[in-house]
Amino acid sequence: MNIQEKILQLVPDATITGQGETVITIPVDSFRKVAEALRHDKEEPMDYLRDIVGMDWGEAGLGALYYLESSKTYARVVLKTLTPDRENAFIPSVYDLWKTAEIKEREVYDFFGIRFLNHPDMRRIFLREDWVGYPLRKDYDMNSNPLNMENEENADETDEYYLNPDGTIADKKNILFNQKDFVINIGPQHPSTHGVLRMRTSLDGETICKIDPICGYIHRGVEKISESLTYPQTLAMTDRLDYLSANQNRHALCMCIEKAAGIEISERAQYIRTIMDELQRIDSHLLFYSCVVMDMGGLTPFFYGFREREMVLDILEETTGGRLIQNYNMIGGVQADLHPDFQRKVKEFIKHMRSVIKDYHDIFTGNVIAETRLKGVGVLTKEQVISLGATGGTGRASGWANDVRKHHPYGVYDKVDFKEILYTEGDSFARYMVRMDEILESCNILEQLIDNIPEGEFRVKTKPIIKLPEGNFSASVESSRGEFGVMIESHGDKSPYRLHYRSTGLPLVHSMDTACRGNKIADLIAIGATLDYVVPDIDR
Repeated sequence: MNIQEKILQLVPDATITGQGETVITIPVDSFRKVAEALRHDKEEPMDYLRDIVGMDWGEAGLGALYYLESSKTYARVVLKTLTPDRENAFIPSVYDLWKTAEIKEREVYDFFGIRFLNHPDMRRIFLREDWVGYPLRKDYDMNSNPLNMENEENADETDEYYLNPDGTIADKKNILFNQKDFVINIGPQHPSTHGVLRMRTSLDGETICKIDPICGYIHRGVEKISESLTYPQTLAMTDRLDYLSANQNRHALCMCIEKAAGIEISERAQYIRTIMDELQRIDSHLLFYSCVVMDMGGLTPFFYGFREREMVLDILEETTGGRLIQNYNMIGGVQADLHPDFQRKVKEFIKHMRSVIKDYHDIFTGNVIAETRLKGVGVLTKEQVISLGATGGTGRASGWANDVRKHHPYGVYDKVDFKEILYTEGDSFARYMVRMDEILESCNILEQLIDNIPEGEFRVKTKPIIKLPEGNFSASVESSRGEFGVMIESHGDKSPYRLHYRSTGLPLVHSMDTACRGNKIADLIAIGATLDYVVPDIDR
């Protein structure tokens, strides 16, 4: 029995729509029952909640799309639930089934005003507590001034809503930090927070008791802005999310639009995209190495990482014209053909990178200070990373095989032979080693592709104005930090009705509380560095 049949057996009045993604709509009263059944299914447990996407369907009501995956079989399913009551929109929480829902449901509440029953912390996460209205609703007044500036204090009281036996909604207050708790701020202007992020941290002496991440300091409303742009115009937004995965981010959006519009791109463009993604991965992991050692007080290795990273950026710049910001992928292929020296320089770089990686390990990896500060510190178990949705190197360091390139191939990843780097320790050292090993694995992928790029056009012609058919479409890639996803709901117009990005970094920042508890305040910096989040990707 497949997933759809199981759901229909459980809830006969569930409906299935198949425009783009197959979406199963479940009445809100039955949603919790279905979520529990899928999560605890013995044959195919849907234990990885990829994302929760808040939605405003106008007169139909407010609701959310739930993207689920099984870490056992890699099967995927999309659930939809909604409530017609726009004034008092309530949906059952699933945070106790998937820990990542704890922060994802807060995001939906922040932008749509949907309250989740039995969620212990219904605070905003990106916008200020005194913000008026919910900006991703379709009836939001964009000319209003939402800032009252009344509540600059930290909200240590949180709301929890629950259902009474008689069907009425009640609420109670939960305390985040007590008066006796010693709470300090790490950030927002702190070099080791890797961006404008603030972590309220309660301590017992030097031991971390709890971390409350405060996001939104650089929130730019990318998803809201995209609703008034044409599809080609939306591409420019992706490069400024996780700027160390700019190529990969744009690749995901282009794939999603091309899939929806039925645009077939050439094999040459597929090869070029895949090569650029792997060069970007090396670029990102080199910066990761540099930042980890710098955060822990090492200066010389910092320059090692930047030396080789400059070589990658030089190669990229010759073809794409960009160094940090990459705007090379276009709908239908890539912007320009490869530079005549591209293949030669990539092969020279691969040879050079393999020869110098030993120096990286000699100066830092085997260093007694590095090993003492990383080994056994910030441990996350396999079950925890899956529940937290902590993908990429963080998940693979805990033994979770979650590489999108392997399990949901795209580009030409199905034509190359590469290993999925896995460690089982789940500590900061394992997270560090995954990235270091992936640098060499990316070199192996590049070596298989670089001399086999087929002839052909690098871009097929597309219309300047693209209208996607009605439906729900999605695509995901393995970015430098994990699964980066794109969801588009189209109502047949030239602009998306809703465009949502699955941030790779939001689950990683959410993981900080779990990884840091019981460790020392000095360990917070090393743990944060090895989780490897990028803040603009979180804030969007």
